[in-house]
Amino acid sequence: MDVGQLHRLGRRLVELSHQASCDSGELSLTTGEAAVLQDVISHPESSVSEIGDRTGFAQSHVSTCVARLRDRQLVTTATDPADRRRTRVRASDGTIVAVSQRGDHGVDGVLGAVVGDPDKARRVAALLDELAHLLLP
Repeated sequence: MDVGQLHRLGRRLVELSHQASCDSGELSLTTGEAAVLQDVISHPESSVSEIGDRTGFAQSHVSTCVARLRDRQLVTTATDPADRRRTRVRASDGTIVAVSQRGDHGVDGVLGAVVGDPDKARRVAALLDELAHLLLP
């Protein structure tokens, strides 16, 4: 495994995650929107610049994502009372509930469709479980 392979694998796993989410009827988000939303859930009441610092996105990109998420009622925004130039962002209550239920969806169908062989799909699922156990906090 080299850095290029790791990067491609990471992108592919994100694609599969997105596909599994869409197949389960979840709301479809761009990769940027998903990253911003995840950051907002993990860090409620963050400013746009703080979200940008953590995600590595430009402030303009974060602002665009926040506006789209707000239009879809996935986040709420409010002016920071301490610094009226800043906007504070938090996930809506419905979003928090939906995200907490998100883990209930399996990925077996997506893996089966991609790999094509049920035995190989089970092996991929087992390997992903092992990687998650080893790499996730």
